[in-house]
Amino acid sequence: MKVVNSIKELRSHINTWKRRGHEIGLVPTMGYLHEGHKSLINAASDDNSKVVVSIFVNPIQFGANEDLDSYPRDIERDSKICEAAGADLIFNPSPEEMYGENFSTYIDVEGLTEELCGAKRPGHFRGVCTVVSKLFNIVNPTRAYFGEKDAQQLAVIKRMVADLNFDIEIIGCPIVREEDGLAKSSRNTYLSEEERKASLVLNRSLLKAKSALKEGIKDSDKLVQIISQELNKEPLAKIDYIEIVDSTSLKPVKNIDRPVLVAIAIYIGKTRLIDNFIFQ
Repeated sequence: MKVVNSIKELRSHINTWKRRGHEIGLVPTMGYLHEGHKSLINAASDDNSKVVVSIFVNPIQFGANEDLDSYPRDIERDSKICEAAGADLIFNPSPEEMYGENFSTYIDVEGLTEELCGAKRPGHFRGVCTVVSKLFNIVNPTRAYFGEKDAQQLAVIKRMVADLNFDIEIIGCPIVREEDGLAKSSRNTYLSEEERKASLVLNRSLLKAKSALKEGIKDSDKLVQIISQELNKEPLAKIDYIEIVDSTSLKPVKNIDRPVLVAIAIYIGKTRLIDNFIFQ
């Protein structure tokens, strides 16, 4: 497995693979990989003859007061995980390599970015779509793999691919959880021991909502109240949002008569965590 830092060197490998008829899977990440990322690489390895993992902490998707500088980085550790999971190449560029002098072209996806994390993190999806579109153009993959934990991101990427006619299949992969139910996240490393225990309220509240839905409660306001009551039992948890939206349009729904995404974001201390499920 190779680690390359330049677009020119990466394209050289890609062009060689393309000439030999390989299908290429791309797994875009910001590094500090965990079992969730590993599941994406495994899926890409199963579906394609070559796999590229990008490891790039993308500065333009972070807000002014977010954790760009403190975001965990460990390329040696990540390299071992990638190789064990079946990756053939890691693309680990610098910000200067990705965004040259006077960079001034960005991609906005309207509509889908106005709710959930998009409402709370202005400019976030503009940064995500810009970097992902650059990676698509650089790697020219057959398929690209994204986790369903970032459900809004997955929906936005699918819309961008359709609107801009990228000839790429987008694959969503299931959420991978710790044994106690917490969704895997690179940001979990920020949590103290006490905060780690408190974070379990995230999954507990979603399980309460699932039970209520199965019991026949279809009023979104009642479900939000059920989730909120559970979250408020944890003193360290601060609610960022609780949303029940159409699983395709991501617009709020009042009565649950279609597939919906139930999504929540909370702060445990200074750490922002998200989780979700789709109810058919």
